[in-house]
Amino acid sequence: MTQIAMQERGEIAVSIKELHKSYGKKQVLKGIDLDVYRGELFGFIGRNGIGKSTTIDCMIGVKKFNSGSITLNGHDIVSDSLEAKRSFGYVASEPTCYEIMTGYDYLEFIASVYGVGEKQFKANFEYLIGRLSFQESDLKLPISGYSHGMKQKLCLVASLLHNPDIWILDEPTVGLDIMAVEELKKMMREYADHGKTVFVTSHNIELVSKLCDRVAIVNNGVVAALYDLNKTPNLRLRLARVFVETYGG
Repeated sequence: MTQIAMQERGEIAVSIKELHKSYGKKQVLKGIDLDVYRGELFGFIGRNGIGKSTTIDCMIGVKKFNSGSITLNGHDIVSDSLEAKRSFGYVASEPTCYEIMTGYDYLEFIASVYGVGEKQFKANFEYLIGRLSFQESDLKLPISGYSHGMKQKLCLVASLLHNPDIWILDEPTVGLDIMAVEELKKMMREYADHGKTVFVTSHNIELVSKLCDRVAIVNNGVVAALYDLNKTPNLRLRLARVFVETYGG
């Protein structure tokens, strides 16, 4: 973990306590307990249908949960939802944006929602499209004509325009070309190194094992295992095997 993360290890950015969520009679989350610290890149992994995206949907306030609590930067997602939502940037596994807009208009709209001033918007916009090799000419076109990868890059840019303290990524590499994936990995690491928090789910175990400071494996609706990959670096080489063994493989 970075020096910043080490200094702030006790400062919790995301706290999930006894999170329960059911869909009808099907209980998906059965008591998720998790603390994620400032300055760390945290991996949240599990097989398909195990509740990773449901957990994130509860975290960002788009799904109600049955019981438990979630706080983001000290703000409860239920009782203090507006402040909680201001503290994070979110990227879904499937890009969602207003496709009748041009890319630039969409980014301006998102910036306005978060109250980003013109000067800050211009600086953040130019930096982010440069990092992800987004052509300004493409941003003048309607989003409806974008490829999946272009839409995903647009959503990545949008999620960081307000420089959030917490960056939540749900399978962010889906649809990206190899160059964009490599750049995104650098950005994730740098974001945590600058004292922010990155919370990522991914089926790319190699990405998680190489980048993350800690990783939680979800099974049977709870956190089945939590590993500090900095304290046990050899585990980075065995994480795929550990993942399979968690599910009886």
